[in-house]
Amino acid sequence: MLWATAGATALGFAIALEIAARQYGLPGPITCQAQEVIFAPKSGFLLYASMALTMVVLTWRQRFIALGAAIGIDVVFVLVRWVFDIRTPDGHPFGNGALWVILGCAVIAVTRRTGAERVLLLKGVGLGLLLVAGRKTGDTWLLITSKTRPTVLDPYLATADHALGDPSWVAGRAVRAMGPVGAHVLDFVYVQLAVAAVVIALYQLRHVAVERRFPSHHLVRTFLLIGLLGPAIYMIFPVVGPVFAYGTGAFGTGGGHWALANLWPDVPPPLNTPHAMPYDEITPRNCMPSLHTAWATAIFIHSRKGPRILRFAGTFWLIATLGATLGFGYHYGVDLIAGVVFVLTVEATLRTHERGWDRSGIQLVAYGSMVFAALLVSYRFLAMEMATHPWVFGPMLILAMLSVVYGYVRTTKVWEPKAAPAPRPEPQPEMV
Repeated sequence: MLWATAGATALGFAIALEIAARQYGLPGPITCQAQEVIFAPKSGFLLYASMALTMVVLTWRQRFIALGAAIGIDVVFVLVRWVFDIRTPDGHPFGNGALWVILGCAVIAVTRRTGAERVLLLKGVGLGLLLVAGRKTGDTWLLITSKTRPTVLDPYLATADHALGDPSWVAGRAVRAMGPVGAHVLDFVYVQLAVAAVVIALYQLRHVAVERRFPSHHLVRTFLLIGLLGPAIYMIFPVVGPVFAYGTGAFGTGGGHWALANLWPDVPPPLNTPHAMPYDEITPRNCMPSLHTAWATAIFIHSRKGPRILRFAGTFWLIATLGATLGFGYHYGVDLIAGVVFVLTVEATLRTHERGWDRSGIQLVAYGSMVFAALLVSYRFLAMEMATHPWVFGPMLILAMLSVVYGYVRTTKVWEPKAAPAPRPEPQPEMV
């Protein structure tokens, strides 16, 4: 029932976004996904990562067959495009094969499997398609934010960011000093965040094929719920980011004539009374909270129980993502604080739902929600006070975030199953 409800909800949500996108004359998530069956996909890496999630329910022999089929189909697509001189400037030349294999698994589940085996294979297909659908629905959400929110609240966050020492401006100058190599490394980490999440998820789901069941909680659930809830907050607090509101960025992006001034990353904005500013109908309002920070933090949390290399990778991805979000001017420092509180609250909600809504779980979720709401209200209505008293509000923001971190760590540590003590041998009588 849970999987059926989740699938029906996701389908209904996708249909609603499809209708909303059509009202603006643009294709929605369902159309975009259907096009990738034939046309060049936007991200071939994401499709292969989604196929990898689907394959967790398959045996090793079936996995090799599926991978070989996906590569073979992609080779055919590449050859056809080469013969007819079809270029793919806006997408990857590979990935169609992975999507065909996922859909093929769905057909096999319906026509060749029965009972529990059919359900398990359909769960694997659903898991893979949900990751792809999450990306497509996210793109549509961003489109809706740009069309329905003509004004943005960047001056409020830029003013509040004075309390933290304008970290985006500092990081922007640091990334520029790193040169093109460092910038491209950070850009790769930023763009391929979903692929990193799949690597962690594959480790968590490595026993599904043997045990024939999914674990009660894993990273994909957190990842998808973040992507579902986050854009709704974009609608409440629309922000485009410092690189768009205050100048040009590391790769020449910027707000053009829509920017208030060409200041980022050289000169922090002057301290003036903040106000909402008009902006174009193209740039997404996707800054508050920083979902990339939320996703990277989720990767860090779920990598803690893995081997050393995964723990190292989770730490590296978190640090690099924070550097990229600030250094490319995509986010303000206050966005990152809100993102950390947001993901810990989402993770606490999922874990509490998994184990039952007891007092400790309810308190943790309620406290995280309260701190997150307080952050949004303070950014909107106390921005000037925060900027004029940075030595008061700066530490308060950090302490508010750390209090949620501490509450999460302390509560979930109690939830961890205790290892049973090793039985002690009974004393044996000795010969006298």
